Amino acid sequence: MQELIERLREDYPNLRLCEGKRFCFRPPRTIIFVLGSDKVEQNSDALQLLHEVGHALLEHKNFATDPERLRMERAAWEKARELCECYGVCYDEEFVEEELDTYRNWLHQRSRCPQCGLTRYQTIDGKYHCPSCEE
Repeated sequence: MQELIERLREDYPNLRLCEGKRFCFRPPRTIIFVLGSDKVEQNSDALQLLHEVGHALLEHKNFATDPERLRMERAAWEKARELCECYGVCYDEEFVEEELDTYRNWLHQRSRCPQCGLTRYQTIDGKYHCPSCEE
């Protein structure tokens, strides 16, 4: 993992790679990564790091709606797939889908109406509306 970090720092000197408690991207150019101690986790850690680099390279900043966030996550994983080829990291489709499932589940929970349980729709201002309860 350390070798990958050094290569990324060389290839993308405009990005700030910092060790932290969880993987995340802080626009416009900061990537937080975790150095795991377990060799088994190294590929998934490398994959997550490349995913965050994907956000940076795609210049992701803010999202207005939850589905837009999900699209950004998918795009960053697709960029990570490309980066995996460049950096010799195994792209684990199952791991990626599990990661995307966390966002899908989050989106499903947020879209459920707390009063009637139906799926609500979200407007561009980020607010959810229930077609049943708001009639």
